[in-house]
Amino acid sequence: MTQPAPAAEAATGKRTPADGGSPWRAVLFRADVRTLSLLGVLVALIVIGGITQPDAFLDTDNVQLVLTQASVIGVVTVGMTFVIISGGIDLSVGAIVALASVWATTLATQEYGFAGILFTAVVVGMGCGLVNGLLIAYGGVVPFIATLAMLASGRGLALQITDGKTQMVTVDSVLDLGLRDSYVLGIPPLVLVFAAVTVVGWLLLNRTTFGRRSLAVGGNAEAARLAGIDVRRQRLYLYLLSGLCCGIAAFLLIILSGSGQNTNGNLYELDAIAAAIIGGTLLSGGRGTITGSVLGVLIFTTIQNIFALNNLETATQQIAKGAIIVAAVLVQRRTATTS
Repeated sequence: MTQPAPAAEAATGKRTPADGGSPWRAVLFRADVRTLSLLGVLVALIVIGGITQPDAFLDTDNVQLVLTQASVIGVVTVGMTFVIISGGIDLSVGAIVALASVWATTLATQEYGFAGILFTAVVVGMGCGLVNGLLIAYGGVVPFIATLAMLASGRGLALQITDGKTQMVTVDSVLDLGLRDSYVLGIPPLVLVFAAVTVVGWLLLNRTTFGRRSLAVGGNAEAARLAGIDVRRQRLYLYLLSGLCCGIAAFLLIILSGSGQNTNGNLYELDAIAAAIIGGTLLSGGRGTITGSVLGVLIFTTIQNIFALNNLETATQQIAKGAIIVAAVLVQRRTATTS
């Protein structure tokens, strides 16, 4: 005969170990299932690529290319994940990357060498993030509108700076980072930076008060405010973080392309949002993982690489990407209703 639950447990609705574990254990179990599912998808894509183009896809140069391409958008996605977890959105990341890249590659900036280019890219990215954060947190502007305005303004300013021309980088210390001689144990420097940003992002989200506050604001902003969290300041910090990631990504893109262009970062906002959604981040906020977002980036980059090696049209790639996003959102809705 089943014994009645104690009054405290009945009032809180918590499960005892005898009932099968705690709610936290169930949450962790679901997170592990999502991560394993994403890994399974990535492995399946690798198998498909190995079957369709065994010589080209599994070649070391191609693997390095995939990881390098994933690095730039991956850094942006880490910042985007924090923003979405908090219940916000940032449509301006691609424009910020473009603006930071062209501002950092002007002739005046390049006179200061490596440090000048890196410093300018980061400062411009954080400056744009600061404007977004102030408008949203303290100006009361809806994130969609504020970041959409930044998207338009950033692209326009980038076009004005370049006058529609490509700005070539002449600083050897920057260009050398894109050469094979700079690889560390066969790993491109851009990939190492991406790995470092991922680790820092994971620690920030999972091991600090900042991460817990971000999740709390996204889960229920009013409850977070009543718990003593300065919601407005937290949102400002999150958009600053997103701007910082965009600045770093702009510097990586400068290394990769050896130039600054006003067209840089085109559609990065869609790619970053899609990768975060694929990784399990809720658009409504309150849940998400850096690991899942990174796996989402790798999945999309691998798909694009497979399509390119098999000479499939860009339109087919976009259709496939759209289908994957819709499927991920449907899975999220199903998970939310059953959890």
